[in-house]
Amino acid sequence: MNAVMDLKVKTKYIAQYKNKYPLISKDAILNPDVLEREGSIVHLIDDNNQFISKGYYGKQNKGIGWVLTHKKGERIDFPFFKTKIAEAINKRQAFYEDENTNAFRVFNGEGDGIGGLTIDYFAGFYLIHWYSEGIYAFKDQVLRVLDELVEYQAIYEKKRFNSKGNYMDDDDFVKGMPGEFPVIVKENGMNYAVYLNDGAMVGIFLDQHDVREAIRVKYADGKNVLNTFSYTGAFSVATALGGAKKTTSVDLAKRSKSKTIEQFSVNGIDDEKQDIIVMDVFDYFKYASRHNLKFDMVILDPPSFARSKKRTFSAAKDYPALIKDSLSITEKKGIIIASTNNASFGMKKFKGFVADAFREMDMKYTILEEFSLPEDFRVDRYFPQGDYLKVLVVRKVD
Repeated sequence: MNAVMDLKVKTKYIAQYKNKYPLISKDAILNPDVLEREGSIVHLIDDNNQFISKGYYGKQNKGIGWVLTHKKGERIDFPFFKTKIAEAINKRQAFYEDENTNAFRVFNGEGDGIGGLTIDYFAGFYLIHWYSEGIYAFKDQVLRVLDELVEYQAIYEKKRFNSKGNYMDDDDFVKGMPGEFPVIVKENGMNYAVYLNDGAMVGIFLDQHDVREAIRVKYADGKNVLNTFSYTGAFSVATALGGAKKTTSVDLAKRSKSKTIEQFSVNGIDDEKQDIIVMDVFDYFKYASRHNLKFDMVILDPPSFARSKKRTFSAAKDYPALIKDSLSITEKKGIIIASTNNASFGMKKFKGFVADAFREMDMKYTILEEFSLPEDFRVDRYFPQGDYLKVLVVRKVD
């Protein structure tokens, strides 16, 4: 490991870092040019060269590294990683002991004290996400910690970085006994097929487990449901198991149909009684309007940013228009599940998107329930933007 590098914090950012802000951003540093090798340990210092905090250098879309400790003498070594990961595991004991759930997040980046690193559990398998070359430099320590603290069939990894900041799609298996995929995991009694060896998308987004449970228990019964941007159909499974009269799943990805059929199958749901459509969601809205199709529930969970041959979608700009499109095919007193994982805006602005859409459509609404990240996705209280998930259950009031 290289010698510790001193990074001088610009005056206007000093208070922020003294108040335990964890993300090291390039804009906050006077001398970023001293940084060479990712994984290097860095000290943040103030105008008087006084120590503020210690972290590591690792480039990802959010910044150039993460603060790990405010103790100058604390070493970033195996005992450090073991302490942090052990604390995280202890806080998830209720999940480990839940007979109806065996898929959840074990370690959530800066929320558990180490930004750039997440660890998920899937029915005896652990999946590590490395979000920079910098955190990947500590791979041996993290693997050794898991060897000492947990039992597993195998460990897989996703390297969410390369020279262009994209996912490195190489062999995801790390150690143990390779799995036979799909692995069928349980979430609140529902089954989902996951693939830990097939690219960045494993088949289910764990951060939505509270939302899926609420939909199944509270909102799905008797409903005709449209699930947009459905991909593997996880929400469709929840609505079908919750007693939905019918589900329609729409996604542009060609593999979404076979993936959704598989998720229905592992839950004993007859996919032939459901509609699974490979189509651009915005084109489907037009199709549904032309054919006077109406739904009791519309689920909106688009990517933060997406580009197709016809259009580009940005949640930060286009979400109000998406809600307006869905309102035109939602029944009176129908429900819209509006969701986004875009971290660039907060819940207040997201509620503003909903308000703008209903006002422009001259409709009224009430918010029945709202969700942010679940308990296993711990958030650093000094980094509120880490709580990226925003979900609103909205009912039309006619």
